[in-house]
Amino acid sequence: MTVADDRARAYAGRRVLVAGTGVAGTACAEVLLGLGAQVTVLDRTESEAFVRLREEGARAVLGDEPDRALLAEVDDVIVSPGFAPHSPLARAALAAGKPVYSEPELAWRLRGPEAAGWLAVTGTNGKTTTTTMLAAILRAAGYRTAALGNIGEPLVHAVLRDDYEVLAVELSSFQLYWSATLAPQGGALLNLADDHLEWHGDFESYATAKTAIWRAAVTGSGVAVGNLDDPLVAARLHARPFAHDPAAADPSARVGGGRTVGVTLGVPKPGELGVMDGALVDRAFGPADGVELASVAQIRPAGAHNVSNALHAAALARSWGVPESAVRSALAGYEPQPHRNALVATVGGVAYVDDSKATNPHAALASLTAYPRVVWIAGGQLKGVDVSDLVATVADRLVGAVLLGVDRAQVAEALRRHAPAVPVVEVGRTDDEAMTEVVRAAAGLARPGDTVLLAPAAASKDMFTGYDQRGERFAAAVSALAG
Repeated sequence: MTVADDRARAYAGRRVLVAGTGVAGTACAEVLLGLGAQVTVLDRTESEAFVRLREEGARAVLGDEPDRALLAEVDDVIVSPGFAPHSPLARAALAAGKPVYSEPELAWRLRGPEAAGWLAVTGTNGKTTTTTMLAAILRAAGYRTAALGNIGEPLVHAVLRDDYEVLAVELSSFQLYWSATLAPQGGALLNLADDHLEWHGDFESYATAKTAIWRAAVTGSGVAVGNLDDPLVAARLHARPFAHDPAAADPSARVGGGRTVGVTLGVPKPGELGVMDGALVDRAFGPADGVELASVAQIRPAGAHNVSNALHAAALARSWGVPESAVRSALAGYEPQPHRNALVATVGGVAYVDDSKATNPHAALASLTAYPRVVWIAGGQLKGVDVSDLVATVADRLVGAVLLGVDRAQVAEALRRHAPAVPVVEVGRTDDEAMTEVVRAAAGLARPGDTVLLAPAAASKDMFTGYDQRGERFAAAVSALAG
């Protein structure tokens, strides 16, 4: 492993509190111990990682927050996503004047002068798809790269190696909120909709955290990519104090200083990427009249939102100097990530589709509007978000709904108000057979030609280890139904 000596020395002897011993927290603690820091780990449970870190030399404290004396002894506090700004630990640390930041911010601070570049993606939905598309494009161009952030290996491990030339990085609003210097050379904001309001407190705080992805462009050294079809993103993209107006930027520039690049599903203007005659077209980094990057028909998973994801990935890659041929070949061969609008099986003329990754109403809307007649499987943890607008928008295509999870009553109430004629089945059980009962109920409501769609509009950890397990249970239940 290599890291710039001055960055490593900055943490030698430094007293750091790492809150949370999940994947990111454990990686931070291990790296800091290796750099000679005095590490204290804090967690509410004595997990296997907690015990191992104690054996490796970290001071280990059980609880939700340290006492004031311990907090006074540390220089930095690194928090996992579970620690919201209003959590007792965050409040106490900030009140004590301690820097509070996340694992990606630590990784950024540890980058050496010869470190890999970062091209980063955020948004309410589509982050993982876009990030993995971006990594595929970079690989096709011959770069040593990886899709990291909320996926793959921890960033703090990646930056200590010399394996990579450029990183495709997925960043959440939590990680961006707890960042201060992190400034990827290219940053894309895909979309904005209500999500994680229980963590951020309100939508404006959530949206402001997301726009930190553009920090490098604000300082005049990076590229800000934004979705012009999303009014909330477009307004923020146009309002940022970037160094240069996109229309005045040199369209042939490899990496513009403070450039903004818009993405649209419509015909692109100069300085934008968009769609013309069934093709993805770049008018920002190529000739003024545009260069074709790929066919819309090649994009997988299908759907307008994934065409937009591909355009954002292409914009970031093109900002790094990737040729159009690499974009074309990578998107043509791209293999979608699981649990994203994936057809599981067709049973008795009914299609069963897994979009378990639709963990908020904005994501569920993209799936629901892709099918004319839907038996909707929904419910879980709504995270403080109202589903009424979603239900009102898709009511005309719902032929049934099966609800599960802790907040299913809120979905049921929205259906009663906005789709009173739609038959609804609520499944109250939470054991391993819950999804089997859900799928059987959905099959009873469906007719040939319908789609049974798992697009919960909610998080999953009230009943499952994550959206992936929820999708796997759905697929297993469909397989049992087919058998």
